[in-house]
Amino acid sequence: MDDPRTDAGELAEYGYRQELRRTLSPWAVFAIGFATISPVVGIYAVVQLGFVFSGPAWIWAVVVAFLGQLLVAVVYAELSSQFPVTGGVYQWVRRLAGPRLGWLVGWIYLAAAVASLTTVAYLGATWLWMLFADGAPSAAVHVLLGVVFVLVALAINLLGVNPVKHFLNAGIIAEGVASIAVSLILLLFAHHNGFGILFDTLGAENASGGSVTAGFLTCLAVAGWAFLGFDATTQVAEETEQPRRNVPRALLRAYLFVAFTVLLTGLAVTLALAKPQDAVSGAIVDPVFEAVTASLGGWSEKPFIVVVLIAFFACAISIQTYIGRAVYAFARDRQLPFSPVLATVGPRQIPYVSLIVTAVLAALGLLLGLNGNAAATLISFGSGGFYFIFLTVAVVALVARLTGRWNPGAGQVSLGRTGLVVNVLAVVWLLFEAVNIAWPRTELAPVGGSWIQVWAVVLVFSVLFLLGVGYVVVAKPHTKLADSATAPGTAATGPTTEEVKTS
Repeated sequence: MDDPRTDAGELAEYGYRQELRRTLSPWAVFAIGFATISPVVGIYAVVQLGFVFSGPAWIWAVVVAFLGQLLVAVVYAELSSQFPVTGGVYQWVRRLAGPRLGWLVGWIYLAAAVASLTTVAYLGATWLWMLFADGAPSAAVHVLLGVVFVLVALAINLLGVNPVKHFLNAGIIAEGVASIAVSLILLLFAHHNGFGILFDTLGAENASGGSVTAGFLTCLAVAGWAFLGFDATTQVAEETEQPRRNVPRALLRAYLFVAFTVLLTGLAVTLALAKPQDAVSGAIVDPVFEAVTASLGGWSEKPFIVVVLIAFFACAISIQTYIGRAVYAFARDRQLPFSPVLATVGPRQIPYVSLIVTAVLAALGLLLGLNGNAAATLISFGSGGFYFIFLTVAVVALVARLTGRWNPGAGQVSLGRTGLVVNVLAVVWLLFEAVNIAWPRTELAPVGGSWIQVWAVVLVFSVLFLLGVGYVVVAKPHTKLADSATAPGTAATGPTTEEVKTS
């Protein structure tokens, strides 16, 4: 029998065998979290839309999103400290609120995670095109380049954990160059505007019917994308050394470092644009690229694109890593069709079938790009799903605190009584932001799009929710779990992977 004082022994108390290799150091877990949140991907994806809706004042939407998501990250850190099991939100909700809600949360989480991989691949495809050609690619070419991103991320992940760690380290270096180093150069030597411009919209409210508030809320809905992915660290808990301690700390450190980088880059780009009004009007399609190349000179174009591409690839690889683990955790508990196959762990001790399936789904999502520029739509999809999950987890955690089903003090990361206040504020923030993101806006739909595209986020996730409820009613996946202890401080159980394979 495993010694309960060891990581493997603790995992056995949850009903699982140690199948995934514990080779991730605190730095490696931090790298996964950092690469997944990715300041380059986050800020470069939202800066253009930010300028269009709020002008230079868009930076304040990023500040608000950062503070709101910091509350959520703290709640997640407390949860991950007490439940160091691969599966993250699915495992937490299952143990604190029951297997039915746990299944629904896991289902929506997987859909949102796949959508985020699709989004990163689609956005990264633009930079891949810029490396070899000028102008904008056709819709079909854009989609094909996005597929290249997905395939590269899959290929690296199939090589095993160690190659993934090396690529993520390269991504962190690229992020540092593309974000921190370049931003400092822009701030010190290339700023064209004073700090006063940060309070000016330059007429951007015209895109929202003349309302500054409406423009800011739209900008805030988009800015939420910049602070997604910090929970990636929780998906590799069973591959992490001393997960109760290292996973939540890596989560918070990655979030804070990314937030600092995002805010620094946003500030530097806004102050460096010689003609910020052109970013508001859309004459400048990519404010970041314009600010960097205009300030450093034409020679910097290709090197900068390469550095940004490395960061995008690292982000895609990291997302693929944690999605594969999430599916594996779900399938290990016999919660999905074909679970025995999806839970298969290969010779390299990775859930390779789950990785392949999620890559295929993400590639299929790229077909949305055939209808023209789908960046805003994909960002809304990814953000909408994740914020629904954030809200559900925060509410479950709050109810569990108040009813005594969860004792945060049992974990190695706990805020004590302050944690309750943070949890309440997190729920308030998420209620607001979830509605704000899901709000139907013609501004974020493709030009000339139908009402279906305007309501796409609400419609798609409503359908996913109904499908999930239907599956729970018909297939009853919760009955396939072993008896699980959900009381706080007790060892929750689930089927072992061997039981899954022989079921």
